[in-house]
Amino acid sequence: MSAASFKTPAPEPAHYHLVRRTVSACELARQAAAIAAEGIATGANSHLNAIRELERELDAIDMEVDSGVTAAITQVAEGETRQLLACMKVMIGLERIGDLLLSFANSAQATGSRIDSQDSRDLTRMATILEKMLADVGQSFSARDAKKALEVLRADAEMDRLRNLIFLRHIENPENVARHASLQVIFMTQSLERAGDHAKNMAEEVCHFVSGRTVRHVMMKDDKSFEEMFIDWLRTRDERA
Repeated sequence: MSAASFKTPAPEPAHYHLVRRTVSACELARQAAAIAAEGIATGANSHLNAIRELERELDAIDMEVDSGVTAAITQVAEGETRQLLACMKVMIGLERIGDLLLSFANSAQATGSRIDSQDSRDLTRMATILEKMLADVGQSFSARDAKKALEVLRADAEMDRLRNLIFLRHIENPENVARHASLQVIFMTQSLERAGDHAKNMAEEVCHFVSGRTVRHVMMKDDKSFEEMFIDWLRTRDERA
């Protein structure tokens, strides 16, 4: 066998470490959203304490990526510069999502068992959708997959719809039904909806970074409905579990 068969693989560019750390941060945020969904669905708000530790880890990675990008950005080519800038923008969004999920956890613990069943179902669904959005952001960024990023953009519309339903019940209350813990429920809803907005912004950044085109042009290529994608993801997640 020739010596050429034993060539040493080329060393990985140093900045790839920052890309991997950004993807790891996406996974931490996804875990926090999953804990939020489970805590509301089961009423076991004690589990929400884990969100605090995940939020601290996100803060640490945010500082690591920020300092790493500052040091590396002048030493890489143009394409790699765009990737590093995308790392910074994604980390900014993830750090804010960590703060919002911590706020959600605090409101959930203050509410305790006073939350209505319909609010519990809608908030659980919002948190589950956010979990999927964050998983898709991580996958799309890691694999440079613009189609996966599009799924995040479509999911945001469902987050807005659920927010509107909850606000209608607690603010307008057309049926004049007595509601429990309205203030906390509204805070929780806003936290999840704003977290979804940040996930959408990250997906737009990934989409532009990967394709070099506007989101609108990329979306025209794929018209699969959000409901289809969400059901597919739930089925896959259950099979893995």
